[in-house]
Amino acid sequence: MLPYRSLDEAAATLGRNLTFAETLWFNYSANKSDYYLYCHNILFLFLIFSIVPLPLVFVELMRSTGFDKYKIQPKVKLSFPEMFKCYKDVMRMFFLVVGPLQLVSYPSIKMIRIRTSLPLPSIWEIFLHLLVYFVVEDYTNYWIHRLLHCKWGYEKIHRVHHEYAAPIGFAAPYAHWAEILILGIPSFLGPAMVPGHMITFWLWIVCGRLRQLRHTAGAHAKL
Repeated sequence: MLPYRSLDEAAATLGRNLTFAETLWFNYSANKSDYYLYCHNILFLFLIFSIVPLPLVFVELMRSTGFDKYKIQPKVKLSFPEMFKCYKDVMRMFFLVVGPLQLVSYPSIKMIRIRTSLPLPSIWEIFLHLLVYFVVEDYTNYWIHRLLHCKWGYEKIHRVHHEYAAPIGFAAPYAHWAEILILGIPSFLGPAMVPGHMITFWLWIVCGRLRQLRHTAGAHAKL
């Protein structure tokens, strides 16, 4: 929650007029708790997991449009019931694991000092933070993924993620509950190392999951 009672008080504290973006942020967040703002991630993740894969679903269902020639596995067909089952399984994990994890992980966000205050970060600052987050997650995720492919890790945990041999967008977050928890570590490390603004954190959650969906969907295409 912002410690200002009005735009004028915020401007006086900053020693300048608020930018258009800062005014929007003030009007939206001034009376909202930091916990409420953090929990926006639940909505973002739900929308990403539910809406973003839909174009790939339509492509998979419209098999006569010529898109099969761009697939690595053109002979593998997934029916609508199969894709819907995948989505239902993802949503079950979302409501049982991902959502509750977001609700209870707020103290860690306060601990690393993700801020909601003014001024807002510049575009350049947001870019640099996201760059660090992507590099850190990519590096740590690679090694965790390799560990999950060892005999015990694959048989007990990671095999669930490979149940869809020809993955679709809905299958990107399809995984064992333990893998969901484990892979949350790489996503958190970047913001823990270089904490920024809540808006940057929102963008990281969105961009990171979009990258995950793109990576999985890329298994379809001959690029």
